[in-house]
Amino acid sequence: MRQQNAQIVRDPAWRRRIVGTLIGLLLLWPMLVASEFKPWILFDEQSLNATAHFLADFLAPAHSLDFLRLVAVNTWQTVAMATAAMTLAIAGAIPMTLLINERLSLSRIGTGRMAFIPAAVRQLVRWLLVVLRSVPELVWGLLLVRIAGPGPTAGVFAIALTYCGMLGKVYAEILDSSDHFATRALIVNGSGRLNAFLYGAMPEAAAELVSYTIYRWECAIRGSIVLGFVGAGGLGQRMDESLKNLVGGEVCTMLIVFVLLVAAADGVSKMLRERLA
Repeated sequence: MRQQNAQIVRDPAWRRRIVGTLIGLLLLWPMLVASEFKPWILFDEQSLNATAHFLADFLAPAHSLDFLRLVAVNTWQTVAMATAAMTLAIAGAIPMTLLINERLSLSRIGTGRMAFIPAAVRQLVRWLLVVLRSVPELVWGLLLVRIAGPGPTAGVFAIALTYCGMLGKVYAEILDSSDHFATRALIVNGSGRLNAFLYGAMPEAAAELVSYTIYRWECAIRGSIVLGFVGAGGLGQRMDESLKNLVGGEVCTMLIVFVLLVAAADGVSKMLRERLA
């Protein structure tokens, strides 16, 4: 009886799982070698001494009045960068959304088929949106810092370019998935594209559009901090300077401010979404 119970409990697929694990490790090993993954470097004497020195300073956050004033200025600059970038991204995304949204096509009235030139224009705009959102804002930041020089200008344009592509795509998808009865009725009765968008499509999808825009603004704040590490200004650039100089106390203070800033942005975003619900 005990032997029968043991046979029932035994996993019949244990051989396949072991073989699958071994195959996975064999495939992973060349990737680890190619990526030069050497975790033991962290435990050599030089690395341990540098880590101990940095942590000893890190555990005592910098709190001088002059430094806190500087952090406050950089934090405000980070929020301003994200907000300005989102404004530019929305200004670019809305016209492109109007162009690629097939529900707002005037040439489809009657025949149901879009004319060649409008279809070609829509396809070109779609490709432009793909290019904009395919390039990460960090890459745009590296390019623009070389062109415009270090500072917030490069960060604002870097975020605006990538987020314009994201917003344009998602705005169009939200409008396509909403109810089209009002939009169709306005277009059939002679309304222009802009009026059909404002009075037909927007009321149906306004809550979802605003909710996604607020979420992207929250992401833009995080992105503006990361862009500071490539010289695009804001809190990230100041943190990069402190890291290079191994000033752990300043890094600790800025990390605390960074966490509080993201938490505040998340709180504002949640409050606005609840009001729209």
